Amino acid sequence: MITKDEVKYIAKLARLDLSEAEIKKYQKQLAKILDYVDQLKKTKTGSAKPVTGETDSINIFRLDEAKLRDEKQTEKLIQSAPEREKGMIKTKKIFYEF
Repeated sequence: MITKDEVKYIAKLARLDLSEAEIKKYQKQLAKILDYVDQLKKTKTGSAKPVTGETDSINIFRLDEAKLRDEKQTEKLIQSAPEREKGMIKTKKIFYEF
């Protein structure tokens, strides 16, 4: 079982101010988590290889290369937009400052 002092220490690291009720609650929850981790450690994995993050996969994505565009087509697209500003298509804001 994890102690109250250990819960308080973890809460301090996380900059949490816990009440006594919360300390008791988290004491039980953390104990259950640690018990589960112990169970996982005892699990027999047989011949399974540990996951290292490395794979034998190949990159299927294209390279990010700049491509020249047809200037006439680009200008035609910009001119067909309902609103333009400084040679670009003007759209509604999607990011707002708070």
